[in-house]
Amino acid sequence: MIKMPERINYSKIPQAMEIPHLLEIQLESYEKFLQRTVPIDKRENIGLESVFTSVFPVVSSRGEFTLEYLGYTIGEPKYSVEECKERDLTFAAPLKAALRLVIRESSEGEQVIKDIIQSEVYLGEIPLITDKGTFIINGAERVIVSQLHRSPGVIFDDDFHPNGKRLFNARIIPYRGSWVEFVIDVNDIMYVYIDRRRKIPVTVLLKAMGFEPNSAIIKLFHKTKVHTLSSKANKKDKALIGRYVAEDVVNRKTGEVLVEAGKELTETTMELMKSQKILKVAMIEKEGNVEEDVVIKTLEKDPTSNQEEALKRIYNLMRPGDPPNADTAKAILDRLFFNPKRYNLAGVGRYKINSRLGIEESLDTTTLTEKDFLAVVANLIYLKETDGPVDDIDHLGNRRVR
Repeated sequence: MIKMPERINYSKIPQAMEIPHLLEIQLESYEKFLQRTVPIDKRENIGLESVFTSVFPVVSSRGEFTLEYLGYTIGEPKYSVEECKERDLTFAAPLKAALRLVIRESSEGEQVIKDIIQSEVYLGEIPLITDKGTFIINGAERVIVSQLHRSPGVIFDDDFHPNGKRLFNARIIPYRGSWVEFVIDVNDIMYVYIDRRRKIPVTVLLKAMGFEPNSAIIKLFHKTKVHTLSSKANKKDKALIGRYVAEDVVNRKTGEVLVEAGKELTETTMELMKSQKILKVAMIEKEGNVEEDVVIKTLEKDPTSNQEEALKRIYNLMRPGDPPNADTAKAILDRLFFNPKRYNLAGVGRYKINSRLGIEESLDTTTLTEKDFLAVVANLIYLKETDGPVDDIDHLGNRRVR
């Protein structure tokens, strides 16, 4: 508990309220970071503890050696604050970590533990905060100045094309990791930028995550309905001409694809279907002009047809010049967004994504999920269709003290 310094009041006017401890935020924050008074087995996964847990365990390439983290201890400073100022020293305490080395060997095709070595390792000196909220570095008193940063989470924004059209975009900002930006261009095609590299259609990213074929992506964002055609021409069938197909229309005998998902159903195609006795077709159920639909237009621009092609496309984006490999590309995609060691939204980022997108995901999930990507795309489409309001990046709710 941070103690309030004793104050002497010489004023004649009575105080309306007690002046708060103005250094309490800095002192409590650093105390929470170190967790010096908390037992090792009861420490929360925050601050210095989270740094260690994010790095360990360290495993060798063959899995023969594993270095595990057990806990850390912070000793007492060797010199007082005044002595550090006089001797031009840093007011710090020794930091030691208890580590365990597990050695394994192969025996009959299985890894068997050969030896376990446990020891306390001295890592260095960690500066301590004084009662005044300052640090003594080489005898000089230093202060940490807090800054306002963009808060991790998702931000929806807009821009205006020279022709006056309103263009929407979204950014997923992590605490640590790759930025992802979604943009709807003037042609109503949605692209995605990964780490501000070259843009790719967003459907390529969705296919790389396993949402294939095109019909599966259409069903994620549109309602569909199966219509039964009659063998003879009628008004009901004519009403379907010009609408868009939700699933591939395939002749099961020959395997020929008559109409691809996302394509327009024409009168010629309908006659061909009836001649081959294919009378059932799934259509997109949507009011308004489907020709300007973001999903349909993006699929038309998408050069890939399955997950493997999509993964290779992303691999070429991230590693230009290297020969594409589906397995390596999948590993790169996992490292980019789904690996806690490479990507971290932090608790505040996950909370803001949950509240902005209406997702019920655990606050312990600090990486992105497939549900997050789908929700961002769906929200961006909704903003475009409804011409809805966007977020204010300068609002203090979208800022964070760091």
